[in-house]
Amino acid sequence: MVDAGGGAWVMEGLRLQLGARTLLTIPRRLMGVGLSLDQALAGEVPALPSLPPGHHGWMLRSLPDGATIAASGPRFVRQHYRRHYVDLAAGEAAWRAAMSASTRATLRRKAKRIESRAGATCRIERYRTAEEMMLFHPLARQVAALTYQERLLGSALPADAGFVARMLRLAAADGARGWLLFLGDTPVAYLWCSAEGSAWRYDHVGHDPAHAPLSPGTVLMEAALVDLFADRLPRFDFTEGEGQHKSSFATHAVACHDMLLLRPGPTNHAALALLRGFDAGVAIGKQASTAAWLRPIVRRLRR
Repeated sequence: MVDAGGGAWVMEGLRLQLGARTLLTIPRRLMGVGLSLDQALAGEVPALPSLPPGHHGWMLRSLPDGATIAASGPRFVRQHYRRHYVDLAAGEAAWRAAMSASTRATLRRKAKRIESRAGATCRIERYRTAEEMMLFHPLARQVAALTYQERLLGSALPADAGFVARMLRLAAADGARGWLLFLGDTPVAYLWCSAEGSAWRYDHVGHDPAHAPLSPGTVLMEAALVDLFADRLPRFDFTEGEGQHKSSFATHAVACHDMLLLRPGPTNHAALALLRGFDAGVAIGKQASTAAWLRPIVRRLRR
């Protein structure tokens, strides 16, 4: 994706994915438009930006369910999901009370495990100012370079100078937060958030897969939320998509969907038909994967 400014971005290609593995990319150039949590909660419908030459349509993210887009052309809802968030204004005690007993026990167990089994001192460092972000970024990149987000999804903390400049601008305006979990002197998990409206966004996260059995990402996420209960914004936004960790930590959710909207034309209709067929096949495969004998095959394909 290429940042296009003004809350939009350029999306290169439609990926046909199985898990984190991209099987095929349909060459379509799209203008991405994402709603903030505030907009999704308010039920807003975004205005579609004009398409520059060479663009084939729009990818709209976090449209609230029930929203109607008045535009011609083929369209397809790629996914429905609950956009999870934490009500920070309610306080830490209310957040923990809303968790299931099993979730609270799991968090305690994981915190004790990383302290007892790491074989090195475990500590969490917080980063807030522009000067601190200059320290945070290269250390977080050490972790990001090892993650599946970097290898497969292209969604790890970016390394480019443009992102660093944006990070520093946000930090100078008190609009960025970062955390690192260290084992000894080695960073093994990171989280970076930016401010958007009334919420801190779950922007970039990752952990060293070599330490996955210690659940450093979960331990870091809990510590970060505890910090944010005393911070200046009333919500933490887990952004688009589902996930067990999101539902476990969240206190609320808003029903949303992502919509692909293309310009009329035979090639765009063909691309959409291919996308529909692939997504339908994946849905059937997910149902079939509940069969015990198919689970090993599905796991290998996803990897």
